[in-house]
Amino acid sequence: MRFTSVFKISFILAFSTMLSACGFHLRGEYSVPEELSTLSFTSYDEYSPLARAVRSQLLLNKVNLVAPAETVPNLYLIGESIEERTLSLYQNSRAAEKELTYVVNYRVTVPDLGSKDFKTRVNRNYLDNPLTALAKSVEREVIEDEMRKQAASQMMRQMGRLRAEYENEDQPSANQ
Repeated sequence: MRFTSVFKISFILAFSTMLSACGFHLRGEYSVPEELSTLSFTSYDEYSPLARAVRSQLLLNKVNLVAPAETVPNLYLIGESIEERTLSLYQNSRAAEKELTYVVNYRVTVPDLGSKDFKTRVNRNYLDNPLTALAKSVEREVIEDEMRKQAASQMMRQMGRLRAEYENEDQPSANQ
């Protein structure tokens, strides 16, 4: 009995050591480049739900937020939009299923490297039941909030690739 518990504990320790050694990260954990470990964050609307979601993602990724300055990298939210399109119809020609597309435009400015514009897009489908009007509006609000959080998470992933974006921009292309 004692042998199996010691075996289980040693197996768990060995497994966790192997996972941490191979660079495994939990889902939702992205490493922002060192150049962006201190960052100023500005937005077209500082109190919008998207700005709050991005700010919380930055803090989650251990980014030190400071006041804007010329020597500090800046993340600027340019705008957001939601597009809707009908995917399918009921027999009476009412929309049965809709697709929402949430688009966020933002700019990252790094001193001495310049600025680069990015766009992130999140798609969701939902059923549009005309018999449940109140529930439909609440469901749509929940879906839009989830889309904002997912877009903020995608922004962190894109910022993780920022160094490679600038390095690729500096290298001459093969066809020139």
